[in-house]
Amino acid sequence: MKYVIDLRRIRKTYQLGDIAVEALRGVDVKVVEGEFTAVMGASGSGKSTLMNLIGCLDTASSGEYFLDGANVASLTRDEYAEVRNKKVGFVFQGFNLLSRTTALENVELPLFYSRHLASGDYARLAEDALRRVGLGDRMHHEPNKLSGGQQQRVAIARALVNHPAILLADEPTGNLDTATSLDIISIFQELNEAGMTVVLVTHEPDIAAYAKRIITLRDGLIVGDVKVKGRRDARKDLAAFIRKNRVARDEAEKQASAKEAAS
Repeated sequence: MKYVIDLRRIRKTYQLGDIAVEALRGVDVKVVEGEFTAVMGASGSGKSTLMNLIGCLDTASSGEYFLDGANVASLTRDEYAEVRNKKVGFVFQGFNLLSRTTALENVELPLFYSRHLASGDYARLAEDALRRVGLGDRMHHEPNKLSGGQQQRVAIARALVNHPAILLADEPTGNLDTATSLDIISIFQELNEAGMTVVLVTHEPDIAAYAKRIITLRDGLIVGDVKVKGRRDARKDLAAFIRKNRVARDEAEKQASAKEAAS
């Protein structure tokens, strides 16, 4: 069994003036390669702090973190940057796309920091990533010409373009409606089924139910860690949701037509 994420006795303390705030208080988390894990908790529980530590966007106050077997504390500054760029892909709630830049150009951005690629490879890899999330026909659209779901797909493609081993998603459905949320979660399930390790932060139990494992945080401590039995299939639920709403829409249109005819 290979642990790609292995956090041991992790503590994180923030100093706010004279007050020390313990965001994480001795957390142990191990994630197996190819697992789909949801991290839940109320605001202030420590879940975003945990995500930032896993993604090497922040460092722990104490404890050890092994990422794919390597002790993160021993990495050089360049190695740390390499991890953030290639080992881990990030998807955020706010999309974080450049507004006057096409979908293709947004997805190309992480590739500019790669030392092992020729510039001629950028467009090809970005196109492949966009096709992977179903946006092959929207490559040259700017974000304001895309729906919220399509913008989040661009963000996922950007996270995938360097072929990371781990995908970290922080509240990726927080700004989306139900149908679009299911669409995005179905992409994560497909990526996971293809072998990618996925860690999803969410405050929504209905979204967490699509993972294989749910970790619950409260006040900087893990208070729950359960395997999900018979996890839900977002693709089937999305299809059922669309059918249900189509029937409701058709019935509403029929009633409106009948009312108009009667008048």
